[in-house]
Amino acid sequence: MTPKVSVILPSYNHEQYVEAAVRSVMLQSGVDFELIVIDDGSKDRTPEILKRLADELKFTYIHRPNKGVVPTLIEALSLARGRYVCSFSSDDIMPPDRLKKQSDFLDAHPEAASCFGQIVPLYEGDKIGSEMDVRYLRSVPRISFEESFLGQKALHGCAEMFVREKILAIGGYDKRYYFEDYPLYLSILYHYGPQPVSKDFVCCYYREHGDNLHVDNDRIFSEILRILAENYSKHPLYKKAVRCWKANWFSAVAAQSKLKALRLIPKVISLSPRFWLRLPKLFIPRKLMKY
Repeated sequence: MTPKVSVILPSYNHEQYVEAAVRSVMLQSGVDFELIVIDDGSKDRTPEILKRLADELKFTYIHRPNKGVVPTLIEALSLARGRYVCSFSSDDIMPPDRLKKQSDFLDAHPEAASCFGQIVPLYEGDKIGSEMDVRYLRSVPRISFEESFLGQKALHGCAEMFVREKILAIGGYDKRYYFEDYPLYLSILYHYGPQPVSKDFVCCYYREHGDNLHVDNDRIFSEILRILAENYSKHPLYKKAVRCWKANWFSAVAAQSKLKALRLIPKVISLSPRFWLRLPKLFIPRKLMKY
């Protein structure tokens, strides 16, 4: 039987968390699904754990040398058979009935190429946060290309579900870039128009730990600017988008290090109102800036 949903899960050095992640997927009910796990050359006990789980729970498991997250997702997507696809991280937890709720949502919105839900933080000791993450909570039912392009609204990679044929038609994941989500989201929004975001279901308990709390902002924002330049430089909002993302870059660095933010000013300074509105972050104590 062909599954309705394919869950693709790349793993790398998550021996502490991968079993909980896999079991949370395999506990989904109410919809036919398959799980495809590719271990990207882990050097800890992750492969051993996944082999045991694959034997027990009967999902597709591949272990091979390291290639990076984007090539791993491309490989997993090529194996997927479901009408719908969602990627998931090997250190997060999938809430019960997520796959059913999200696939039912797409069934009810056949014009959509994707849909997004909400995330809730997962803290040390598997303590689930009491509220949805405000960085991704939507007050509007859709997100447009312009909102994403200008960095006004964010989407979380573990809250997604795609129509497989539609994302393959626009090229799927882009191997030119080191992270997977933003290039694909922009492409979906550009080709298929605004996409739905539901506040009615949580898609992921997003684990916050040392490995994902220390973000290389310089690398991320430099890559975002490269994505814009290589794909959308002729878009009428391109120059504004560059100014907005430079302001976002400055804001993110200022929240981590005042000294680094001062050094960054010559690279990101612009006439964008957003930049000047965020300049005061240099004078706000770090403990008062949650985001």
